[in-house]
Amino acid sequence: MTVPERPPLAIVIVTYQSGQVIEECLRSLDAVLREGDPFRIIVVDNDSPDDTVERVLAAGPHVELIRTGRNGGFSAGVNAGIAAASGCDVLVLNADIRLRPGSVRRLREALAVPGTGIAVPRLLGADGELQLSQRRRPTVLRAVGEALLGGLRAGRHAPLGELVVDPREYERPGTPDWATGAAWLISRACLDAAGPLDERYFLYSEETEYMLRIRDLGFTVRYEPEAVVVHLGGEQANSSPLWTLAAANRVRLHRQRYGRPRAVLMRLAVALNEALRAVTRGRRAGERHRAALRELATMAEWPTPPGGPLSPPAYVCFAAQDWWYHNRAHSDFQLMRHLAGSRKVLIVNSIGMRMPLPGRSTFVLRRIARKLRSVAKFVRRVEPDLWVMSPLPLPLYGSRLGRGLNAWLVRTQVRAVCRALGLKVPVIVVTIPTAWDVVRPMRRRALIFNRSDRHSAFPESDTDTIETLERDLLERADHVVYASRGLMAEERPIAGTRARFLDHGVDLEHFSRVPADRQPADLRAVPGPRIGFFGALDDFVVDFDLLEQVAIGLPEASLVLVGDANGQIERLTKHPNVHWLGLRPYSVIPAYGSGFDVAIMPWLDNEWIKHANPIKLKEFLALGLPVVSTEFDELAHYAGRVRTATTPEQFIEAIRVCLAEGGPQSPETLRGSLADASWSARAADLMALAEQPSDVR
Repeated sequence: MTVPERPPLAIVIVTYQSGQVIEECLRSLDAVLREGDPFRIIVVDNDSPDDTVERVLAAGPHVELIRTGRNGGFSAGVNAGIAAASGCDVLVLNADIRLRPGSVRRLREALAVPGTGIAVPRLLGADGELQLSQRRRPTVLRAVGEALLGGLRAGRHAPLGELVVDPREYERPGTPDWATGAAWLISRACLDAAGPLDERYFLYSEETEYMLRIRDLGFTVRYEPEAVVVHLGGEQANSSPLWTLAAANRVRLHRQRYGRPRAVLMRLAVALNEALRAVTRGRRAGERHRAALRELATMAEWPTPPGGPLSPPAYVCFAAQDWWYHNRAHSDFQLMRHLAGSRKVLIVNSIGMRMPLPGRSTFVLRRIARKLRSVAKFVRRVEPDLWVMSPLPLPLYGSRLGRGLNAWLVRTQVRAVCRALGLKVPVIVVTIPTAWDVVRPMRRRALIFNRSDRHSAFPESDTDTIETLERDLLERADHVVYASRGLMAEERPIAGTRARFLDHGVDLEHFSRVPADRQPADLRAVPGPRIGFFGALDDFVVDFDLLEQVAIGLPEASLVLVGDANGQIERLTKHPNVHWLGLRPYSVIPAYGSGFDVAIMPWLDNEWIKHANPIKLKEFLALGLPVVSTEFDELAHYAGRVRTATTPEQFIEAIRVCLAEGGPQSPETLRGSLADASWSARAADLMALAEQPSDVR
């Protein structure tokens, strides 16, 4: 059995006014260098006012420096380092950490234990004494226990204390709920699944939230006593502002995980703790506890970093689809869902590009009815920090006056919802060009044009109008992100250096093969071999002529179609070996795909498809399926993984080869080729582009 090669290592050190400690921290890495495994050192500086940057630059060219240009806090610095360390496991260090020889090697060995997402070391103080770094999950009962008994006494009884105090627990490997975040090694798989740290906590509780989050995703935090690290620390206990911030963030964390009613109880428990110590510790020692009480009485929704408003912005995305009736695998939905792990996000459902009309559009009444049902929902919260709204539009795209009236109406609704949700000066992401009229006058931190398709090539659109809107966005957006390298190359003269390739991702955990006995009954009822397609059967992208020729040319096989149909599906279902199973929820799509013997992508040859990058290609490959596709530009980057054809005869012959021989590579190899293609990684790239100015040496 071949042992998979582990990802490379990046050591990310976050600094702020760290001139007195950073040099010794960097020197302690010399022992790691001697262990032999290559690694990167990335120092992320949060706009230090002292000589930190100069000292880092003096360390030599092997140290990469990222200047964030702002004091965005510890988590913002970590996120900047993670974004720069694509494909790596990441060891996060405070600047006041000193690594003992062999510590990194031991942490990497601990990380290799199956299921481990984060490995943490034994922490010693500058005096060599053990620092109690392991923690249990925060609860109201534990907060009350610590208030009445003190942290050390309460910690002796697991239900009553968060702190693990038994010295024996520090002599053997363990799996705490979370641990002090002065030094922690995060696996690449964990980073891809969980995404970035939540920057709203600012300085305290961000590692608590992250470690609890990764446990929710099925990963383990593993303590390794043989990895020894010295942590100078001590700043929180001597600073009233930091102490109050930590106290308030305990409440914020409980609110985020369990809701406001239970957060009220946590707030009372933490306040009891601070009140008792404010009374019993005297005037001077009790000052930080009195400050914490004042903060708890009036605490804001989220902490405000020094020197300005809260840095992490919200996101408002004008999508090209509708959350309530389109496939949620689309890139704008996936990116926003993963951003919502650390940001507030509002998705504005598609405001359309044309009014469905008889003679020009198919299924006119059905399209109008489903849009009205969507509008009736208006705003719904679908995840803790993700909202979806369907504004009422006036589909008047044929005249400038009509477009202006529609833009004003939609903008008024979006602004009202943003005010209600507290989404101030957001990053605005535009996927559908008709949103340009809406967002043009809106205040924003940045404007991202998500150039996922050439919408002016859409057959039912007003080509001249949409081309004008696309060009305006290309010229005015702060950044233009492309899923098609070909389209990016064509538009480089307009977008210039603002153009960035952002490939689509795939949810590898979701798109895992499902055993035959757990596949849907309606699929199992279809005789094999099965030639399959899942997704929207739209007549402007899917070649219905080709599908019919496949059905006729391969009568011994079943053609299985899973998805909503806007084309003339009857011309296909009249053939006895065609099985249209209709629209199915995204949650069960992998179960259907797992029952295919060959997956097909039968696209039309038009401008829309030429610059497409279908997400389903990665989904088919993640399931390890042999894939046969018609040609389009982006397929050039999948050479050796997909069989292609330019004529119906070649397409049918390629399917025959796949049925007889399987795919050009093994299912495991096809799936493994997507190891770095998670949606979390793509969302982190987008966030880094939108938020984090950097100067990388």
